[in-house]
Parts: sequence; C-alpha cells; structure tokens
Amino acid sequence: MQVFITGGAGFIGSHLAAYHLDRGDRVYVVDNLSTGSLANIEALRAHPGFRFAEADMLHWGGLGEAVASADRIYHLAAVTGVTKALEDPVALMTANMNGTEKLLRAIHHGGRHPEVIIASTSEVYGANARASFAETDAIVLPSAGPLRWASAAARLADEFLALSYARKHGLHIVVARLFHTIGPNQAGRHDMVVPRFIHAALHNLPLTVYGEGTQTRSFCDVRDTVVALDRLAATPEAWGEVINVGNDQEIAIRNLAELIVQRTHSPSPIHFISCQEAYGEEFEDVAHRRPELNKLRALTGFTPEWTLIDTLEDLLERKTANGLHVV
Repeated sequence: MQVFITGGAGFIGSHLAAYHLDRGDRVYVVDNLSTGSLANIEALRAHPGFRFAEADMLHWGGLGEAVASADRIYHLAAVTGVTKALEDPVALMTANMNGTEKLLRAIHHGGRHPEVIIASTSEVYGANARASFAETDAIVLPSAGPLRWASAAARLADEFLALSYARKHGLHIVVARLFHTIGPNQAGRHDMVVPRFIHAALHNLPLTVYGEGTQTRSFCDVRDTVVALDRLAATPEAWGEVINVGNDQEIAIRNLAELIVQRTHSPSPIHFISCQEAYGEEFEDVAHRRPELNKLRALTGFTPEWTLIDTLEDLLERKTANGLHVV
C-alpha cells in the first residue's frame, strides 16, 4: 500500500510509519514538527519506501498529490493537550478544525476512495461522570464552559465533519477515539504523565501529581494502538463509525506514581498540587477515562497484548540501555 500519515513525525505517527514500512508498504509523512520530532523518524529516513515533507498542512501545496496517491490515510496532525488549550485556544481550534476540513476536502476531490483513520480523543466525552465510556454515551461539555474543553470541542467538530463526508460522499472513514497511549519515544511534554513520572523517578526528582491523584486513567501501549488502527481501517464494517481504541485496564494516577517509584527503586517523593496550581487557573478534571471496547473487539477481534506493567518494564529497560541507571 501507499500510506499517507499526517503528523507522522509524532509519537503515534512515527510508530505507524515504522509498522507499515516493516510490512513492505510505502509511507509518506507530513509534519510541521511543532510537536513531532525528526528524532522519531531518523531511523526511517534512509528506507527507500519512506518519504517526508516538513510542512504545515494548512498551507502545504503537496496535500492534493499525497492524498491522490494514497491507499490508506491516517490523520494524526493536531495541536493537543489541555495546556495548549489553555495557552492558545484560538490556535488549537483553528489548526485542528481547518486541518481536518482541508484533508477531507482533498480526499473527496482526489478521485479515489482510500481507507481513512481520523484520530479523535477520549477527551470528547468531556465531563461525563460515567466510570467507563461506550461510543454511544452522552458527550458532556459545559455550556459556555472553561477553555480547558477547547481541544475536546475541536475534536468533536472534526468527528462530525468526518462522518458527514463519509455519509455524503461515501468516503471510507473511521473515527478512532484514542484513550491514553504510551510507549517508546513518547516525550514528557503536552501533559504526558507516564514519561514525566519515569523521568522524575530516574533522576530522583519529585513525582508531581495533580489533585489528590484519585482520578483513574487507562493506558494503551502504542504498539497495540497501531495494530488496532490498521485493523479498523481495513474493516469495511467500521467505515462511517466512531470507535474507542485503547486498553481497558485502569489505574489511579497516585497509584501509577507509586508503581513507577517502586519499579525504579527510586527515593523520589510524590508531591500533590492542586489542578489550579498546575494549570494556573480554575480547572475541571475528570474522575475516569476508561474505554469500553466491545465495538472494537466485535469489528476486529482486537485485544491488547501489552499490559501497563509490560510497557513500564520495557520503557525502563530502554532507559537503562541508553545509559540511564535504574537505581
């Protein structure tokens, strides 16, 4: 296949690129490197089947060509994270919604019917208080709410736009709501808690937990995520659907911090600060982010292979191999 990945120098995108190159596919990546990194794709750039364009999708003249030759498209390019939403919600919403619309328009006018994954996020469930989320559950976003929900609102708009194009023009689109993805090469910025905790523990620094740490999250290894996305894109019954992608294991954030301290044998203390102190303004956190995966399993037979412990051990082994001593 010819695979086109927007945001392909990012954490998930670079893993998708490597996954498809290993299968013998050709991969074309575009990324403006605002959150992605050349280091993520450095090992791929010498591959004869790999092509990279450093460009902003909103202004890139090569989008039409890339889309017209693609058999499979993964749209991962986005401004992400609560911190970004609070710092510059205008830039976040403009980039995310306009970028998705421009891509969908190019696909429609490209004359082909590639398989398309539009990456969304579990953030779209908003302030829904359920302990776990199915795709049909209510979206709860406060009316005239705080800007911390700007990212969720933009992604939800992307979902409706993608499904509208799928219905009106018969495009083969799957909207994948990604729950917290972790794994090799993930940076500790943009609110990514696992690499942030690991870095602190390995350097004997405090692990900072926001709030009381009772909020629970479900973490999926990126190597499972790319398999799930590949299967969904290739499943006609999934086209035109919204589907959760993740791992339904669940852990409280304070327990995650304790687990990482234990696994690294670190003397690092665990510090608790309020969400307001962390983000600089009133902040509404959510108690749970756990996916219900019945729809994903029914469509693809997918079951995650990596447990949280497996991923943490793998990450710590990689840190040791790169010269960081796990005390």
